[in-house]
Amino acid sequence: MSKQGGIKVIAKNKKARYDYEILSTWEAGLVLLGTEIKSIRQGRIQLKDGYARIEGNEAFLNEVYIAPYPNAGPFNHEPTRPRKLLLHKREIRRLYGKVQEKGLSLIPLSVYLKNSRAKVELGLARGKRKYEKREAIKRQDAKREVQRALRERNKES
Repeated sequence: MSKQGGIKVIAKNKKARYDYEILSTWEAGLVLLGTEIKSIRQGRIQLKDGYARIEGNEAFLNEVYIAPYPNAGPFNHEPTRPRKLLLHKREIRRLYGKVQEKGLSLIPLSVYLKNSRAKVELGLARGKRKYEKREAIKRQDAKREVQRALRERNKES
């Protein structure tokens, strides 16, 4: 968990940027139960298999795992229930139009607290092909090698 200017990042979906090409990002609020927000504040959330779906005039976050809150007893929440996303109607319409395009998905990139409210960063994404993933790894390795060489050069001088 990191804190930057009133925003406390709770969870990031690192695999999303590897598996998908992120075309644009959107911020959405989450409709949560009391035990869910308590679990999120403890950092007990997984975005790995999550996705967003637009149904009618509403957007929902599906397959995001929020661990049960240990002190809730029998009043706990279902860990992977669909959660409503808070977006403006025009944003939902715009996203719906873009998701209808071939191969685009809505993927949660991160969950954070902004002024004590839970927010999710959604990415409009296109799936990467295998060769694109390999190219990305090669670019990262080359960048790391350059950084390592620069550090070695600075140590010598």
